[in-house]
This record gives sequence, C-alpha cells and structure tokens, in this order.
Amino acid sequence: VGTSSLEVGVRVWAENVGTGERAVTLNSHLVFVKVGDDARPRPVGDTIEPRDARERELVEAARRRRAERRARFAEKATRLRDTATPDEADVRWRFESARSVLPEDALFGNTMFVGKLLRALDEAGGILSMRYCKGLVMTACLDAMDFYSPIFTHEVVTFRAGLNHVGSASLEIGVKVVAEVPWSGEVRHACTAFLTYVHLGPDLRPRPCPPFTPETPGERRRWEAALVRRGARLDRVKRLKATLDEERG
Repeated sequence: VGTSSLEVGVRVWAENVGTGERAVTLNSHLVFVKVGDDARPRPVGDTIEPRDARERELVEAARRRRAERRARFAEKATRLRDTATPDEADVRWRFESARSVLPEDALFGNTMFVGKLLRALDEAGGILSMRYCKGLVMTACLDAMDFYSPIFTHEVVTFRAGLNHVGSASLEIGVKVVAEVPWSGEVRHACTAFLTYVHLGPDLRPRPCPPFTPETPGERRRWEAALVRRGARLDRVKRLKATLDEERG
C-alpha cells in the first residue's frame, strides 16, 4: 500500500471438474489508484504490516516492482504527449482500429473501465497476429503496462498494433493506445502494451509461425527491444515455476 495506490496480486487456476485437478493459468500484479470524483488521486489512508517472513518477502517484491514503475513514470509527461508512431510506415505488419467510449464502458463515474480497454487492446493485437500467422492464436502474456492518462466516456480510442518479433511458435505485438477528445481535437497517449501470442493449429496445439526477418530501421528497432522483453519474460516464468514448485512442496 502506497500513499494513493495499492498493489494486488492475482492468481487464476483452471479446474478439471471431472478429476478435480487444478493448474495455474495466470499470475499477475495489478496496481489500483484511489481517486476522487474528479478522477484525481486521493490518499488511501491505510497501511499493511507483514506478519511473517513469507509476507515480508511479498512486500519486498512489491516494493521492487513499485521502484521499477516509478522509474518508468519519471517520463510520464513526455510519454503523455507521445501520440505519434514515427516508424509506423516503416513496419510492414500493422493494424489500426478505433472505437468510441460509451457510458456502459465506464465502471465508476465517467472513466473507462480498464477491463474493457484490455479486451479491445487484446482484440487488436489478436487480429494482427491471426493475419500474420494465417491461423488461430492464443494470448500468452501481457507485459507490464503503465497508464499515462485515464480515458473518459464520449472520447475516441485508437489502437495502433505493430509486429515486433516472431519466434518459433510465438510472436510479440506492440499496441499503442491514443485517446482523442473529438470536439477539441486534443489527443494524448493513454498507454502502450506488449502482448505475446502463440500460433495454434486446428488441434489447438502450438504450430510454427511463418518466418520473419526485420528489414527496415523501424522493424529492427522493435525487434531488438522485443528481445530484451522476451528475456525478462522467460526470467519471470522461471521464477513463477520455482515458486509454484515450492508451494507444492
């Protein structure tokens, strides 16, 4: 728990109702900010104290993630104005979609529910992935994503997706989200997400992706940055598996 924010860990299990067997399908950490009616941060007014070594370990891990977020948010003002995608024309595989934010898209007041945004964002990345693979895809991972600005009802949201990297059976798609006030023309960078999809065959098992070689400066820049994120993802998966093995004893 911070001054106006708190982190929540979420773990999702899938259960075979026939056998009762359960398996972890998702592990995530989400940060929520307490806001007032004006959508501005408000103090949480509470703290937590770890009771044992295990909880102290969880709190320390959360503090490390918070420090990483604060480092990324140091450039928030610059990123908020970063509504252009300079190398967009340089990327051969891309997709763009837009939608208006309706009142039913809001959870509290007039701010867009992030769950609705994530669904539309995943859909944009999934469409580009299916077009590239010419087949079915499944979302495998959503990297750390920071929101630079809330999105309000009656605004227009544009999703700009581009192919970043292609592996043996998976590919990374970057999606930039831009919010627009249609009656003033004001635009702002709401967030950027990096999603990994797995190419599936008719039997829903992983299949090789069509090969891809980055040729343009924009494609090479995206490819190199994606390799760094891929290394971090593999490290996270390794740590998660070790934690699950430890919990199972």
